[in-house]
Formats: sequence, structure tokens, C-alpha cells
Amino acid sequence: MDVIYPICCGVDVHKKFFVATLITTDGIQPKYKKRRSSTFNNQILAFKAWLLENNCRDVCMESTGKYWIPVFNLLEDSINVTIANPKWVKTVKGNKDDAKDSKWIGDLFRIDLVPGSFIPCKATRILREFMRYRFKLVSCKSSEKNRYQNVFTVCNVALDAVVSDMFGVSASSITDYIVNSDTFDPAHCVLLLKKTLKKKVDEVVASIDGFQMTDAQKVRARMVKEHYDYLLGHIEKLDAVVDELAKPFEPAIQLLCSIPGIGRHSAIAIISEVGTDMSQFDSSKRLCRWAGLTPGNNESAGKKKSVRITRAGVYLKPALVQVAHAAVKDKKNPYYRIKYEAIAKRRGKKRAVIAIARMILTAAFHMFSTGEVWNPSDLNQIDMPPELREKELQKSLRRAAKLLVAHGLINPDAVKIPQTVPA
Repeated sequence: MDVIYPICCGVDVHKKFFVATLITTDGIQPKYKKRRSSTFNNQILAFKAWLLENNCRDVCMESTGKYWIPVFNLLEDSINVTIANPKWVKTVKGNKDDAKDSKWIGDLFRIDLVPGSFIPCKATRILREFMRYRFKLVSCKSSEKNRYQNVFTVCNVALDAVVSDMFGVSASSITDYIVNSDTFDPAHCVLLLKKTLKKKVDEVVASIDGFQMTDAQKVRARMVKEHYDYLLGHIEKLDAVVDELAKPFEPAIQLLCSIPGIGRHSAIAIISEVGTDMSQFDSSKRLCRWAGLTPGNNESAGKKKSVRITRAGVYLKPALVQVAHAAVKDKKNPYYRIKYEAIAKRRGKKRAVIAIARMILTAAFHMFSTGEVWNPSDLNQIDMPPELREKELQKSLRRAAKLLVAHGLINPDAVKIPQTVPA
């Protein structure tokens, strides 16, 4: 195999130290130099100076947890650092140690057998940290909502069977009254109802009457509600910081918002994961594969095994699936809804949603590459004006009649195409 990197270095990173093997190709046999350093900043900078002294500008590291990030942060300004997925540089079990691992990483990288992982720029990485933190907080908020609702369920309060949202204005007033009051007055409960719930007075009272909630359970309900309110405030503060960090990406955000189903927060989440520079990915197919939206390829001896999508895209995939669900429900633009219905008939609803998510990511790739707003090539076939739709239908009928006449199936004189075709 050809040597792509004559001078390179393989690094095996751990929490407290890392082991590096510098490989210099001089003739047929390569030469190796090994070095062990601490992960403290002064040691990493000394390691960087050692690399530059040996004219080494290419380094390959295994992505071990978060331990590779401090090393990467101090090397990225002057050295090309390739972060390798552990599955591509894994050595044989029983014949490995730190020095052998770093040597093996360097040997594979030297002949270009290690595909590099996508590492966005510093600004995108910072935005990604905030958006992933927001994802965790929103998940925690949803858990608290379910926990608060369960508090009333186990206390024989069936209010959630009557109201559509336990955190609406009327439902919140009633639950606060139950938790903070020693007695229950149905008349006062009726006064708390707003708008449409006034029509369900009897049902609301019947769902609460006879409930059993001890003082300890009320304390727990108040604690859960306080934590939920705290999370709401914390998410609002986080959103303010995210808006400041997202200002440099405003043109890209507006571009993504032209896609049906994508809002501002969804656009920021997508940009924080994939960035705006699509030159990192060779094609939209590779981007979709990186995001875990492409079926696997698992075939042996002529037999196809599981072709499920991979577990990649832990944060990006849920965001795109959420966007896909919104896109297929968009009444103003039926493009993705029609696509979804056609796929769901053949493959099922879950696969159809994943297919729509992949279409949206593919569209984002081409929009970032060309700078054009969302405008699919087959949009005119779905979102077509009535006049043009009638014209296309007339053309199709004439083509069909011509085909039938050419095969002698009908008489040319019997062909009569109406001016307007009923829908």
C-alpha cells in the first residue's frame, strides 16, 4: 500500500496521560519514536512542540470518551488532527497495551486506512454543547410533567381524563388548589374553570370528587412542580444564550427555516450538529449515513441480514424525526405529507418518518452547498396550480390515447378527450 503520510503520529489517549508514537518513513522500513505525556496543558504544549520539531503535521487520535478534546483543542491550530472512531483502530484482544495501540493507530493512519470523524469548528462546537444541554433539560422537563401527572393519578384524581393538558390554565389552577388546600370545595373548583372547560363542569368535579391525597403526597407534588418551574426558567435563560451564540449563523438558520416543519430551535439544533460547511461530507448520502438515517448493508453468502438504521446521530436524529413529524402535518405545504403517505402505504409509518427525515437532511445539505432556499426538483408535481394541473392531465390523456391507437386497441375516431376532466 502507498504511504500517504510519510511523517505522522498515532496517539492513544487516556484520562491522565496519553501515549504517542511518531512514525518517520525513510526508505522501506519506517522509524518509530515513542513518547508518554500527561494530559495537563503544559505537557500537551510540550508534546506539540516535539511534533513541530520533528516536522510532524499529521496526528491521528482515537476518540476515547471526552479525553481527546483537551489534546485536540491545543493541537488544532497548527496540526492536522484526525479523530478516529475506536471501531476502525481496534487491536486484537490479548495482544495490546498503550504503546502498541498508539503504534497501530499510526501504522493504519500512515497508509490512509483510518476514516476521520467529523469535527466542526470551535464556534459550532460551543453551540453544540449548549444545544445538547438544552436537549437534556427538555427531556428532564418532560419527565417532571409525567411525574407530576402521576402524583394525581395515584391519589384518585382523574383530571387528566377530562382535560387535554394538565398544565393548561384551568388544570393548573385546580391542581394548585388541591395541593395547597386542606379541604376541597367543588364550588370553588368550578370558579377556576376557563373557556371551554366550563362546559365540562360535571365531568371535572366527578373526576376529582372522593380523591385521597395525604400531606406527604402533597409535599411531593409541590416539590415536583417547583422543579418543573425551575427547569422552565433555566431553559429560558439557556435560550437567551443560544440566541447570542447563533447570531453568526443567522443566514443559515433563515435558509433552513424555509423547509416545511423546521422552526428556529430545530434549525439551530441541526446547524450545531452538522455545521454549515458541507465540504466535510463528500455527498448527501455520506451525511445521512453519518446521521444514522441510512439503512445498513449486512450481507454474507448471498443472504441479507438486518438492514436497520444505525445508532448514530444520538442528538441529530431525534431532532430530524421531530421535524419530519411536523412537516407531514403542515397544511400550508403538502409536499412531505404526500411523500409520507406514499411511503407509509408500502413500508409503514415509522420507516416513512425516517425517510422524510432523510429527505429533509438531504435538502439541508444541498441548500448549504448552493445557498438556495428550499425548492425540490419535483415540487411542481405536488404543489401545482389548478390550471397547470389540468394542462398536465390533458397531456397525459392525449399520450395515453395515442398509445392505445398505436397498438390498435381503440379506433382513432372514437377518441374524445374532454376540455375539462372532473377531479
